Amino acid sequence: MLNQFTVKSFKSLQDVTIDLGTINVFIGANGSGKSNLMEAIGVLGAAASGRVNDESLKYRGVRPGVPALYKSSFKKGAVAQNIRFEARSEYNAEYSVSLWNPTEKPVADWVYKDEKLTVGAHKIVGRSPASSGNLNKYAGLAALKMVELLETEATAQLLTLLQNYAIYTPNTPTLRGLEPDPQARYPIGLAGGGLPQAWLGLFQKIEQVYTLVDWLQSVGVGDTSHLPISSSVPQPQMGFKFTDKFMKMGRNTLSGYDASEGVLYLLFGSVLARHPKTPKLFAIDNFDQALNPRVAREFTKVFCDWLLESKDRQALLTTHNPLVLDGLPLQNSAVRLFAVDRNKRGNTVVHRVTVGESLLASAEQGIPLSQQWVMGHFGGVPSGV
Repeated sequence: MLNQFTVKSFKSLQDVTIDLGTINVFIGANGSGKSNLMEAIGVLGAAASGRVNDESLKYRGVRPGVPALYKSSFKKGAVAQNIRFEARSEYNAEYSVSLWNPTEKPVADWVYKDEKLTVGAHKIVGRSPASSGNLNKYAGLAALKMVELLETEATAQLLTLLQNYAIYTPNTPTLRGLEPDPQARYPIGLAGGGLPQAWLGLFQKIEQVYTLVDWLQSVGVGDTSHLPISSSVPQPQMGFKFTDKFMKMGRNTLSGYDASEGVLYLLFGSVLARHPKTPKLFAIDNFDQALNPRVAREFTKVFCDWLLESKDRQALLTTHNPLVLDGLPLQNSAVRLFAVDRNKRGNTVVHRVTVGESLLASAEQGIPLSQQWVMGHFGGVPSGV
């Protein structure tokens, strides 16, 4: 598990360090830097894999950007030359890297200015501008060292965690099978492509989904040629077969094209939480997308239960739905809520919202966490609104 993450001079993140739990929820105004935090880990994941370029970034769900936009350049203060990332695991393994790319004439691959992989006080690999010599400046040393490390070693586990990290941003056309996923991955694409096959791979009926969708009688996966879909609608060979318990037999079958989008997002979140091949570290941008507020609250409870039960999975989530907060078991220290804001200089500032006596007292007086957020009691809201 990733215990701590630091990012410096990346977009709006001038110098941010976060102590992570198993489930980490980020709230904040639009443009406050929530997605930047998720993408910063993606850049580090690309570095841990040995190359930082558009291809390796998109594979992890990071929006490729030119150096002039990746490097922090606030009005006050010096313009950053390098972007820097550091990560520490629960077993005291650490990986850090500084990356450079010329602003005026960018090159395809970012340059490794320095890089270090350690466990405790023991350095596994390291380099700096002074010690790089004839090393390939575009290739990561840690990724090369991986072939010599045992899978059980703390450093290998940290690198694997970072390398497999992905940011998921599902969208309705891809979930319905109308559009191909621009980043297909197993068990599911970053935009939700391949959801029926991923659902089939669970080999179990998830009762909570049926509880949250009152019209749903069953979910199946089969050949779309046998489903009631217009011939003008493009569909993959395999798709969902939903049955509506309120409709007459023989007229109650729906495909992924006709079913409500909310059920597709529930299935998507269920796959990420339950599928054995989901990355051990992943992010979902806009976790509450397309969900009714109360459904979002109840699914948050279920999602947290699943991840806490798994004991080997870690998630970063962003949300704009206040009721998601009411579904978080924040008394459990493994579940953490972070408010993300921009200060007067424009720097992203992140602070953890802890469940103290004042929050609990307010909740007992009938003011739930969702309402306290909207009221601006702990940040994460637009200034002047």
